Amino acid sequence: MPRPARSAAAPVAAPVVAPVEEPVSGSSAERSLRLLALLAHEGRALSLADLAAQLGLPKGTAHRICTQLLATGFLARDLDERSFVVGPALRQLAFDTLNHGSVRGLRHEVLAALVQEVGETCNLTTLDGARVLYLDRVEAQWPLRLTLDVGSHVPLHCTASGKLFLAQMPKKARDAMIDGLPLPRMTASTLTDPAALRAECDAIAQDGFSRDREEFMAGLVAVAVPVRDAAGEVRAALAVHAPTARMSMADAERRIDALKAAALRMGGLL
Repeated sequence: MPRPARSAAAPVAAPVVAPVEEPVSGSSAERSLRLLALLAHEGRALSLADLAAQLGLPKGTAHRICTQLLATGFLARDLDERSFVVGPALRQLAFDTLNHGSVRGLRHEVLAALVQEVGETCNLTTLDGARVLYLDRVEAQWPLRLTLDVGSHVPLHCTASGKLFLAQMPKKARDAMIDGLPLPRMTASTLTDPAALRAECDAIAQDGFSRDREEFMAGLVAVAVPVRDAAGEVRAALAVHAPTARMSMADAERRIDALKAAALRMGGLL
């Protein structure tokens, strides 16, 4: 008896294999961002070995990332040519972020209200490498006043905001920063001795605010308080300054509570 003919088997489709994507946690972009975040948080130069160890990366991988970031300006070499610091492109990105139009106007309103309350010029600053950068400023309506444009830089060691930024750094980062700072004498009151500047920073950390006792310019005093973000990190400083003919150091210190209240409002806008 003849066997029934077999029907032709349907062809079996090859399984479709989805492309395997590199996990986000291991991507080159993620590693680059982690490296930049580490340097920004440390606030000091780090060697290639330090970066690789703290990020858990092979040294060759860390070197490749650093080379790419150097080429784009997001990293820069420190004076010793062996360590790395944040570069001008990253600082500009931070500046542009803080000055984004959607919140800049709101921050300016806080600053303007503060000037109305304290009656003297107030400014908002941030740390830019080893200098203080003016982010915003509202002038009091007095004929005698100091004019510094937004985008101007002033030294760390002789300004209220600058010493405040130094005081808020971890001790190791602060010591490294002070060791690398030029400490030119701006007035007879300028702190030019590193040990004296360190002692001043310790006192500022205890007090929670900083003073400029005619250290940047003769006849000008100032006080500054920190502006913290939601995580408690110091992102900026609020300061008031005026000629000693109008405001003594004691008068300036009586404005600290108003500065702190404004800094709290400002922190919600960072």
